[in-house]
Amino acid sequence: MDRGNLLLVHGAWHGSWCWELLIPELEARGWTPSVVDLPSASGSPAAGVREDAEAVREALLALDGPVTVLAHSYAGVPVGEVAASVPSVERLVYLAAHMLEPGEAVVTPLGGPWYEPGTKMLDVPEPARGLLFADVPDERAEWAVSRLRPQSARVFEDAVTAAAWQTVPTLSVVCADDVILPPVFADRLRAGDVVTLPGAHSPFLSRPAELAELIRAQG
Repeated sequence: MDRGNLLLVHGAWHGSWCWELLIPELEARGWTPSVVDLPSASGSPAAGVREDAEAVREALLALDGPVTVLAHSYAGVPVGEVAASVPSVERLVYLAAHMLEPGEAVVTPLGGPWYEPGTKMLDVPEPARGLLFADVPDERAEWAVSRLRPQSARVFEDAVTAAAWQTVPTLSVVCADDVILPPVFADRLRAGDVVTLPGAHSPFLSRPAELAELIRAQG
């Protein structure tokens, strides 16, 4: 069965490399996956939500036919900013992702930044293994940690102007043992059409087949 396009958008500190295990599982279930690398995780402190949203928009416009977008973690922010403006987007999957209301930045519901004011680039959170990849097999987790890169702090401070998840049909996926997604955002995920997946923050590396099957079953 041809399920159409599925754009995968990575979270902070990550890159499109993180989808390596998930892509073949999606393809086996009829999806045509594609990926995008966000500028804010490429080493540029000047890249913020607008630049990331534009990268997502360009990736969406390059696809022919209807698109489902899977946003992981921070990716919920640029996806929420731009997805409703692209007519081909039919559905969103928010995987342990941040949901912001128009006018909010990531730091708004948290009461302010958790890092020093004026910080331009944020180092990989420590311990990365325990925070991001707690249930990922050791060798795979070591590989993933080695691929993480500093993240522009600006993305957490830029306020959004849109919230696509309010108007585009959205499936929220909560990871049961997630320790890095702030509770305020986990609570927002639970407010809509929601399913819970066992494990920690990165099921695309710990249980890719189970994640792909969940996306298929819920589609």
